[in-house]
Amino acid sequence: MKILISNDDGILANGIRALIEALAPCHDVYVVAPDRERSAAGHSLTLHTPIRVEEVEPKYGAKRCWMTSGTPGDCVKMAITAILAEDEKPDLVISGLNHGPNLGIDVIYSGTVNCALEGAMLGYPSIATSLTTMRNDYEDFKVAAEFVAELIQKLDAYKIPPKTILNINVPGLEKEDIAGIAVTELGGKMFTNAYEKRTDPRGKIYYWMAGELVNESEEAFNSDITAIRNNMISITPITYDMTRKNHIEELQGSLCKDDFCDWFND
Repeated sequence: MKILISNDDGILANGIRALIEALAPCHDVYVVAPDRERSAAGHSLTLHTPIRVEEVEPKYGAKRCWMTSGTPGDCVKMAITAILAEDEKPDLVISGLNHGPNLGIDVIYSGTVNCALEGAMLGYPSIATSLTTMRNDYEDFKVAAEFVAELIQKLDAYKIPPKTILNINVPGLEKEDIAGIAVTELGGKMFTNAYEKRTDPRGKIYYWMAGELVNESEEAFNSDITAIRNNMISITPITYDMTRKNHIEELQGSLCKDDFCDWFND
């Protein structure tokens, strides 16, 4: 299988290294990743400045590697439409392994998740992968990377639906301490909205994001956040199709009575 790997932590991050090393023995791995940390970039793309791309020596068993000055979304879009040769186009796009969780509605801000969503938007099966710990040593990512490599084999008979990615979060635990796998829905907020007001040495005011973990309600038993708190690997199907189709008829019925929807024809 040909696999395109990208991330938002940068091409030198330990997470992407562990993922490449786990996949390269059995797959043709191509890497296009940011040249530096681009966490919380969401689905931003670079429009007003040039994007620098440099092919670098293949790392950790990958076939070819490039680093770019762009966002995670840029990396996948450019890889598929501009960088990779036709015979290098991927069968699967994988984003990660991210350093830290991508859970609940906070995935909206995630460069890791939106990196994978870009792959889905271009019509390629895509997965986002994260390690839910703040530890960052290479060894910490090994269990998660091995799980992703094994999962790909298990998904061989499963076709990820169009407009959809799988968002995978793995607890930062030893393999024997992981309680299992849960197919989940997105939970609520992972962190509170809080900013700490500070003063710099020159007397100027600045703010530092200082959100704290939110306790998920007991009712959300099938959420990704609850799964991680129960030491389980969470796998959540996510779509970028944000239309609430089941509300279209109700909204139309409310708005269009008394010929209001013919407003421009009055």
